[in-house]
Amino acid sequence: MDRRTFLNATTALTGATVATAVAPLHSFAQSAPAIITRDRMRPQMAQGVQSGDPKADAAMVWTRSDRPARMWVDWSTTASFANPTRVRGPYLMEGSDFTGRLDLASLPAGQEIFYRVVLQDLHNERVLSEPVRGHLRLPAAAGSKALRDVRFTWSGDTAGQGWGINEAWGGMSIYEQMRKVNPDFFLHSGDTIYADGPISAQVTLPNGTLWNNIVTEEVSKVAETLNEFRGRHRYNLLDANIRRMAADVPQIWQWDDHEVNNNWSDSKDLSGDARYTQKNMPLLTAYGAQAFHEYAPLRRTADVESQRVYRYLPQGPLLDMFVVDMRSYRGANSANLQTSETPDSAFMGRPQVDWLLDGLKQSKAVWKVIAADMPISLHVPDGKDGEGRDKWEAIANGDDGQPLGREIEIARLLREIKRAGIQNVVWLTADVHYTAAHYFDPNKAQFSDFAPFWEFVSGPLNSGSFGPCKVDGTFGMQVAYQKAPPVQNTAPNGGFQFFGQVDIDAKTRAMTVTLKDLTGASLYTKMLEPQKA
Repeated sequence: MDRRTFLNATTALTGATVATAVAPLHSFAQSAPAIITRDRMRPQMAQGVQSGDPKADAAMVWTRSDRPARMWVDWSTTASFANPTRVRGPYLMEGSDFTGRLDLASLPAGQEIFYRVVLQDLHNERVLSEPVRGHLRLPAAAGSKALRDVRFTWSGDTAGQGWGINEAWGGMSIYEQMRKVNPDFFLHSGDTIYADGPISAQVTLPNGTLWNNIVTEEVSKVAETLNEFRGRHRYNLLDANIRRMAADVPQIWQWDDHEVNNNWSDSKDLSGDARYTQKNMPLLTAYGAQAFHEYAPLRRTADVESQRVYRYLPQGPLLDMFVVDMRSYRGANSANLQTSETPDSAFMGRPQVDWLLDGLKQSKAVWKVIAADMPISLHVPDGKDGEGRDKWEAIANGDDGQPLGREIEIARLLREIKRAGIQNVVWLTADVHYTAAHYFDPNKAQFSDFAPFWEFVSGPLNSGSFGPCKVDGTFGMQVAYQKAPPVQNTAPNGGFQFFGQVDIDAKTRAMTVTLKDLTGASLYTKMLEPQKA
């Protein structure tokens, strides 16, 4: 059985009704059970399976049960599951919304891994679910001499501005386009849900036709309870395109603002937002963070910071991924004009920036990708402050001069990258709901103590399209390409949904970045030659 046959079988299996074996726990753990039970008795995995945070010898496997259950995973290097290894997973209980994940370890580096998840009913340990299958591809080990090409995709912004799952339009079909290019992994650059964006059954389009959404109780209003935040994640997994890609392609998730509330920071005030009866922003943040970590196929850090999102994911000799968090450690959104690096001007925060610099210095990979949830030099406004000045949501502050506010932190990061002689650093991001390629040229910057680099923007995946944004001149950003809609909040069927594709050639070690639309058509391509330190 080849990979495509395996995937077709997997897709069919998720909707099939088949007999399921039952056996006591010790029997299941040791050998294949053989007794049959009825379909209605089995645990269900309606949200399918996901994998994430791949490393050379490990990957996360995620699922959700409909009842208390124990998770078991078989894995093999063949689609036929010849000589599988069985691993006992966690209990899936109500406290985690019946979600659970298993860090599959001691895997063979650089191999295709086929896995199947089975749930064991805790009310009757003899009752097992039908298996749900998945696939992932591991990167090569860091010191491997046998290099292969690397390919991955990235984008952000899923189900925002009230644009939900429209099955008559094919659902969130851009996920299927990303799956079809056969990436090693998919980077979701944030706004994995829109907790603050109600979805209604119908939206009237400018031409008078209707956009019809699937609607659940949890997405019909802004999320204010833990169950409503969880329901947002469950909603996205109603889409067959998302489930299919999640079962086939490992994901790397980061978060931004809409996992909680638009543009949230310590200055967020919901007192004037009539949609919310729960005005406690710290509590809403806690709900959003818990739901995100329950549903993300993300490897958790130690208890010292168990909900940390920023992390390092080596992807073999050609690529290191540095996933940053530009939301959790920022100071309050403000006029962003502070004259020194302080907690008020923090964006990633000094500990995270120091972690990033240390990781970049130690990296032996050819390419170092900084996966950022916000762009560096685009204007992203956030209303007015108490003095009537513009407040800013991102890094840029509308002042084209020397670095101020959050720009000071970024200037220090860029300066230290240059001084350490770190080469081949590329930034990838989303957030602004259009696609673009940006070149940062120190010869055209007000702050010039940095080495030139590229930033690429993509998105949205299934949200309203916006842009383009105004450009801040502090770091000399030049727009090499951009595509944005003529009308703000253009619906997904307007043709302005985007994802990016990155290819690294094993022979030349060149990185090629391609910006694509929802049909898979290439809009812009940039090949970057690797530089030696």
